[in-house]
Amino acid sequence: MSDSTNFIHEIIDADLASGRENHVHTRFPPEPNGYLHIGSAKAILINYTTARKYGGKFNLRYDDTNPTKEDEEFVQSIEEDIRWLIGDEPDAIFYGSDYFDKCYEYALQLIRDGKAYVCDLSADEMREYRGTLTEPGRESPYRNRSVEENLDLFQRMRAGEFPDGARTLRAKIDMTSPNLNLRDPAIYRIVHCAHHRQGNRWCIYPLYDFAHPIQDATEGITHSLCSIEFENHRPLYDWVLDNLGINPRPHQYEFARLNVTNTVMSKRYLRKLVETGVADGWDDPRLPTLCALRRRGYTPASIQDFISRIGVSKVYNLVDIRLLEHCLREELNKTALRRIAVTKPLKVTIENYPAGKTEYFAVANNPEDPAAGTREVPFTRELWIEEDDFAEVPPPKFQRMTPGREVRLMGAYIVKCERVVKDDAGNIAEIICTADLETRDGVPADGRKVRGTIHWLSAQYAVDANIDLFDKLFTMENMGAMPEDKTYDDYLNPESVIHLTGCKLEPALSDAAPGERFQFVRLGYFCRDTKNPSVFNRTVSLKDSYAKTLK
Repeated sequence: MSDSTNFIHEIIDADLASGRENHVHTRFPPEPNGYLHIGSAKAILINYTTARKYGGKFNLRYDDTNPTKEDEEFVQSIEEDIRWLIGDEPDAIFYGSDYFDKCYEYALQLIRDGKAYVCDLSADEMREYRGTLTEPGRESPYRNRSVEENLDLFQRMRAGEFPDGARTLRAKIDMTSPNLNLRDPAIYRIVHCAHHRQGNRWCIYPLYDFAHPIQDATEGITHSLCSIEFENHRPLYDWVLDNLGINPRPHQYEFARLNVTNTVMSKRYLRKLVETGVADGWDDPRLPTLCALRRRGYTPASIQDFISRIGVSKVYNLVDIRLLEHCLREELNKTALRRIAVTKPLKVTIENYPAGKTEYFAVANNPEDPAAGTREVPFTRELWIEEDDFAEVPPPKFQRMTPGREVRLMGAYIVKCERVVKDDAGNIAEIICTADLETRDGVPADGRKVRGTIHWLSAQYAVDANIDLFDKLFTMENMGAMPEDKTYDDYLNPESVIHLTGCKLEPALSDAAPGERFQFVRLGYFCRDTKNPSVFNRTVSLKDSYAKTLK
């Protein structure tokens, strides 16, 4: 991705050629009030790869200016996710709270310069005075307080004399501006709440639009790259830097945020899913969080490939989740070891095979990679096959096991179903077969054609496991087009996860490490769950309908 060129790189090339900049320094500024998601991955990788392309630096800086929602749990998760995603360390790690003293001093400077004032309007009153997109705002009755009164009130805010919401510090800009963000925005608010790093040292906190440009400038950021929703905030970003006289100064540039089909990126809603128990924590494999994707079996390389393919632009687009799945399949097809699993076991007995005998068949660990070698899979008289691979009354074009028909056991003998054993309820309990014991290599000596091939496991050696099959979290493709009378909950997919119990795995999987990825032959790509080792998660199915769209 770092070798690609986009409009941001063209801007940087021009900056370096003109001498406006002589280096590149970027940053990713997450708020530690939730876990990072696939949309965050785009912002991380754009900033990181841009810095690396130009031999520059990349900072991680926590936007921890709102103590009511932040937690050390989120701080730790963000660092873990970033290291996992980029396979590298940020060049520096900072906190917005590192600059609280500096922000406070800059706020005092604006007050002394007559460019900020303490306002007593409530939040609702401020919204009323703000105006609309078609109507100008009205000036606050407190806008023309003297510098001395503003300094006194602000310092008393700092000292904790006033309750939450009683007063704000506002920038004095233009209440008639067509950009609502310039209509005297609040830049400090009162919040009597302990900070996760500062404790109770502060009871006033800067708002992001004020703190962000100061933080960027203090760290020497050259190109502040952020998603498109901050485009209308850029004039305020520039106003803060211009009116504080900060130089050298960063410049902000925006790119389109990542929107993916059948999911949402709202941290507020993702938090709701977690807190209400709909999701099994922030790492529930159905969620778009990076820790959830990691638990499900996604790789950093597949996400990097995905972000690289969608590119960098300013134009809104909705990316098909199948592209992400396609990127993962391409990688795992080359790297994942093959293993055998039976999700819905049906017992098969080979009646002409000696009881107590075990023989072994050599099976390739990965046909795409000869260097992966082979393993030996045990074969015995009693086997497990997939329930769906047998039909007592076969539908049209059914090529698998059915009474009287021969079928090939993958990599082993050709067998024929002789009869079906049922239980008292009339359900199939066992299939009795005979094997052509001259076809150990699966090839009949007389050249007869055997069309069907099914996978199998020795009943004696198979190990028990549970398997979780994951699907899309939402039934609606474009959640951004949700009708106004609906909520996200209305589109939750009731089949986003299916729990299969009593599954059978080949014995080699008993030693699989948590998170280790495999292709289960004919079934899909799976990994051992990192929370519950008795469970294997389906990362992605084998079928790749998206590949057809790339031709």
